Amino acid sequence: MEKFILNKMVLPNELKDIINTEGLEIIIPESREQVMDLALGGCGKMSCDVSFEVDGMGLVREASVVRCKNGIVANYDDTYMRRRDPDAAVIADDLPTDKDTHLERFGIPFDGIRLETFAWLKKQKSLILMPFMAGNSSMGLGYASILVAPANAAFFAAALLDLQGFIPIGKIPNFFKPKAVVYVAPPFRHTHYNGKQVVVHNRLYEMHEVFSYNLYPGPSAKKGIYSVLLNIGEQEKWVTCHASTVRIITPYELTVTIMHEGASGGGKSEMTEQFHRQADGKLLLGTNIVNGEQVLLTIMDSSELHPVTDDMAMCHPSLQNDSHKLVVADAENGWFVRVNHITRYGTDPQIESMTIHPEKPLVFINMDATPGATCLIWEPIMDSPGHPCPNPRVIMPRNFVQNHVDGAVEVDIRSFGIRTPPCTKDAPNYGIVGMLHILPPALAWLWRLAAPRGHANPSIVDSEGMVSEGVGSYWPFATGKMVDQANLLLDQVLRTTSTRYILIPNQYIGAYKVGFSGQWATREYLSRRGGAKFRPEALMDSRCSLLGYSLESIKIDGQLIPKGFLQVNYQPEVGNEGFDAGARILVDFFKREIKKYLTPDMHPMGRKIIEACLEDATVRDYFEFIPKI
Repeated sequence: MEKFILNKMVLPNELKDIINTEGLEIIIPESREQVMDLALGGCGKMSCDVSFEVDGMGLVREASVVRCKNGIVANYDDTYMRRRDPDAAVIADDLPTDKDTHLERFGIPFDGIRLETFAWLKKQKSLILMPFMAGNSSMGLGYASILVAPANAAFFAAALLDLQGFIPIGKIPNFFKPKAVVYVAPPFRHTHYNGKQVVVHNRLYEMHEVFSYNLYPGPSAKKGIYSVLLNIGEQEKWVTCHASTVRIITPYELTVTIMHEGASGGGKSEMTEQFHRQADGKLLLGTNIVNGEQVLLTIMDSSELHPVTDDMAMCHPSLQNDSHKLVVADAENGWFVRVNHITRYGTDPQIESMTIHPEKPLVFINMDATPGATCLIWEPIMDSPGHPCPNPRVIMPRNFVQNHVDGAVEVDIRSFGIRTPPCTKDAPNYGIVGMLHILPPALAWLWRLAAPRGHANPSIVDSEGMVSEGVGSYWPFATGKMVDQANLLLDQVLRTTSTRYILIPNQYIGAYKVGFSGQWATREYLSRRGGAKFRPEALMDSRCSLLGYSLESIKIDGQLIPKGFLQVNYQPEVGNEGFDAGARILVDFFKREIKKYLTPDMHPMGRKIIEACLEDATVRDYFEFIPKI
């Protein structure tokens, strides 16, 4: 086996040394089914524990894995491990970065722990060595990568396999030279990192090392690979956007493509879902939290949705054309779908059917599971009695998704999503964002710099208050300098002047609890009218200039949306007083966050836009930087 590996692949010396360890079994998977079986300990077992010997603690169980009829289900003993820690990433190297370095955060350099990690891997009975391509290999945009993980953590390999794809042992090309290696060593979170999720990035000259010291795939198998793509893009001057993309075909045969960006919980996966109907078929747009009033819409024929990307959209230069629209392709092989909004049977028949009767067994995380039974996505594991885990997940291979689009697409509309809290005059907050705002390109760029994480985030550990996710909403996964990513995004905006920009809230619009209904209604509205190009008289400056333009009216299938959903100050529960108090919170947040980008390396146009914001620019000011409406 060692000779075969060395002949087929051009591996770093450290990995060669691990592979050549006497008595160590190396498993290079032949099939997805093999990895799924290994996740249960092999030999057709129905359940297994994922445990490791930890110095000073004895045998520690990290997770349990159960075989159900429709897939395998992994659950973590530590509730902290069931959501991504937004501060998991640290940098080990000396290359330019605005992230915490290992030395800064932990007080010691990483070199010694790196060598300890290699030594620990050599002591395992067997390792999984799984080659894969990060990015989009079908379009020639894949980057050779490899996973190195203990075999008793094979469920982690199964998760990465469905997220990123893999290369079977019989199809590994000659001279396969990885640009990224993911090393998995779970006990180190206890012995070196006080039980925390830590993913260490070591950017070498020709390779990116990712050291995953935990088994939740969010910060490593998923976002760790995202980090690799962002690092490559930073060197080659392109971006992988944090975005879902959907091609929408209306009942009137109009076609519109929307790319929806935003921090975790910002509605990316929901943008590719059909809206959730009430028992009578209507869409519940919102429920007033003060008086209980419900606003319902009758949308007889919903649009047909063709998903393109779920979370990572490659904007590689080779994809762009002369349309002056952004062109994107999926950067993933599978989608890490959060399903906490599906609370009972019948909420979302399409995804329920896909998960109950999948083409092949799926990988579920944070779900209640009984060996041999069917895993139901509306039954998450309990964090504590009466408190379900807010982050149940299923990994859905993209080729299982109905009507998915392979290849590249032109983006007509770039939307940005924000989780907003309730806002009333008695308890004002930043939930002042109307159902739909039109943004001048310069202002749309600012929103991607501030990138609010928003209210009650179910996907990550830290979700209190208004916190910035940072440039493009992908900053938690980037490894370099914030200003470099900000400049790349601005250059992207300047080059794609035919793509329009909008802002969409979810959870609350003023005093109305909306969940994702406002987002779904906006999607139906814009697709029915063929895009987001409006006559100037249809728009008015928002009361808060950071919200760009508001609409005077919206009509969907002959039904007018209440004006308070478009301009929140018209809600009597909010009024001008509550709106202005919430606006101050939003403005103060923006000014605090965008100041950090005023470094000598900032693009001259970007500097002007940021300075204008700090001086309370008007909507017209933002429009004139990059005129496009």
